[in-house]
Amino acid sequence: MASQEQAETRTEASRQTRWSLIGRLKDMDDQQSWQEFFDAYWKLIYSVALKAGLSDAEAQEVVQETVISVAKKMPEFKADPAAGSFKSWLLTLTRWRIVDQARKRQGKANPDGGQECPPNPQTGRSALQHGDDSARTSTVDRIPDPGLDLEAVWNEEWENNLLAAAAERVKRQVDPEQYQLFDFHVLKQWPAKKVARKLGVNLSQVYFAKYKISKLMKKEIKKLEAQMT
Repeated sequence: MASQEQAETRTEASRQTRWSLIGRLKDMDDQQSWQEFFDAYWKLIYSVALKAGLSDAEAQEVVQETVISVAKKMPEFKADPAAGSFKSWLLTLTRWRIVDQARKRQGKANPDGGQECPPNPQTGRSALQHGDDSARTSTVDRIPDPGLDLEAVWNEEWENNLLAAAAERVKRQVDPEQYQLFDFHVLKQWPAKKVARKLGVNLSQVYFAKYKISKLMKKEIKKLEAQMT
């Protein structure tokens, strides 16, 4: 069972998206923001693609094509939290790219020879200029593993991605030994006595590392929520 610290951290990670970084992506020349976006989301997209049944090469292609889709949508994109969740919008983009890879694997070309347009975040649907999208909607659900709950996988990987990013930031801020104590006791959920015995420290050091780094983790998660989501 997850520890209380992990549960609290996951709660912080699950807050509604605030779109701050996304708004900055409208400036296509803002290389720093685009790099932040890629660093924040590529592992998430890649991991979900792998769990959907794609190969390493296919998953990497999904990452590239998803980022390209976001870039194409940015000029007319309105970053509005009231319009819906960016998290869901990005999932829709990723799902379509996964479907594309599955289609390529099966040797089935897109009937109209084109690519799906990025979805509108207000509706979660593609803004098609010609015809209806009923046929395309049916293909969206045809991922490599038809029994996979992709949304559940996405939610889990979203939280894991945010926690990992926060942990990397914290790791650079604290003494390596303190972080190791936190990693064993909180992240790996070892009993405090086992950690103390393993690393040759007293219990008070284990508890202090837990207290100090848990606070830093929550702080970094809040920062990441403002920057990444």
